[in-house]
Amino acid sequence: MGSQPTVFIDGEAGTTGLQIYARLSQRDDLTLVSIDPDKRKDAAERAKLLNSVSVAVLCLPDDAAREAVSLITNPAVKVLDASSAHRTAPDWVYGFPELMPGQRQKIASASRVSNPGCYPTGFLSCLHPLIAAGLLPATFPATVNAVSGYSGGGRKLIEQYEAVRQANPGAEHAHPYGVYGLSFGHKHVKEMHQYSGLAHPPLFVPAVGAFEKGMLVQVPLPLWSLEHPPTGQQLYEALAVHYAEEPFIQVHPLADTGALRDGKFLDIKAANDTNQVQLFVFANGHTQEALLAARLDNLGKGASGAAVQNLNIMLGLPEKIGL
Repeated sequence: MGSQPTVFIDGEAGTTGLQIYARLSQRDDLTLVSIDPDKRKDAAERAKLLNSVSVAVLCLPDDAAREAVSLITNPAVKVLDASSAHRTAPDWVYGFPELMPGQRQKIASASRVSNPGCYPTGFLSCLHPLIAAGLLPATFPATVNAVSGYSGGGRKLIEQYEAVRQANPGAEHAHPYGVYGLSFGHKHVKEMHQYSGLAHPPLFVPAVGAFEKGMLVQVPLPLWSLEHPPTGQQLYEALAVHYAEEPFIQVHPLADTGALRDGKFLDIKAANDTNQVQLFVFANGHTQEALLAARLDNLGKGASGAAVQNLNIMLGLPEKIGL
C-alpha cells in the first residue's frame, strides 16, 4: 500500500458517502480507492477492496454495514462505520472525540470506530458534561426536542422534498414541518442513553423541516424540579470548561442575544457548511428554567464532517485537515 494511507468508502453513492468522498477527493495525503460502479453489489469485489485498504468507511444501511464487517478478514484494516449498526456495540469505540477526556485517544488506537448520529451529537454535547460535572443528576428526566433538514432522512426523503420543490418553485412546501417518531423508541435513543450518563433513556421528539440541511437540538431544563438547581451561569461555565480546547465545539456566551435573529430567533442554518457544534444556554433565574440548544449541520458534524474528523484521528493525521 506504500506509505500513503488508503481509504475505501463502501456506499460512496449514498448521501453521507458522497459527502465524505467530496471531502477526501480534494486531498493529497491519502489515496481513495473506488469500486467499479458495475460491481457495487459484487460481494467478492467488495471484500477484496475492504481487505486491501488502511481504513474502510461504511456508508451503508445497518444490515449491510454488519455484512461488510463480516467480509473483513485482514486484521490490519481499520473500520469507520457511519451507520447506526455499531454505535452501542461493546467492542466498538464511539467516534465522538469531544465527549469525554481520553475519547480521542481511544479513537486513535481503535480498529473499529462508529460515527455518532446527528441528533445524539447535539444532545450529548449539551447534556453529558453537565451530568459528568454533577450539575444535573443521572436521574434527570431529560426531554429532547429536535428538528433537522430533510437531507437527514436519506435519499428517499430527499427525493420526496426536492420533487415538490421543483414542481412548485418559490411556493411554500406542502409539508413545512413534521414531527415524527411518535411511537417513541427511535433508534438514536439507545445511543443517547448509553453515552449521556443518564439513568433512564431521554424522551426524544424529532422533527423534519422543508429545508435541505441544518439542525437544532433543544433540551429544556425545569430547574425548579431539582433539589439543588444549578444557575444558568453554572451550566454555561461547565460547558465552556469542558469544550475550552475543542476547535469544533463552540459555546456561546450565556443568553447570547447577539446570536439571535432580531434578538429573538435562534435560526437553524447558521452552522451549515461547517464541522461546528454551536452550543447555547438560555436561562431565567426567576422562573428557574433553562434551555440548552445545539446547532449543527446534520451533514457536517452530524455525519460526513465527523467521519472525516474521526478518519484523520484514526490515521494519525492532523485532525482539522479537510474540515
